[in-house]
Amino acid sequence: MDAPDNFADRLAQRIREDARLIVLRLLADQPHETLHSTHILAELRRFGIRHDRDWLHDELQYLAARDAITITPAGSVLVATLTDKGERHLRRDIAINGVARPSRRGDAL
Repeated sequence: MDAPDNFADRLAQRIREDARLIVLRLLADQPHETLHSTHILAELRRFGIRHDRDWLHDELQYLAARDAITITPAGSVLVATLTDKGERHLRRDIAINGVARPSRRGDAL
């Protein structure tokens, strides 16, 4: 993918990267590391990320294509589950391209 060349494109790219990190963190916070897309959408809105379900499903597909999560269709939603690779990204052991890097302990999001 080409690098964004204007502010709006760069901002949209950053929002996608941040949203992907937020998704991984949300999943890690769950007892079974699993949530469905309706719950994820609600949580993203708390961070000021307001998009529709199709947008989120594209982002979940992006994470699944990089083995950060698995997804299972369930009616009109997708159920996302964190993988070991997604957890390794959160621990900063690896970096997944297109996903914001987690801050170090004690740093802000």
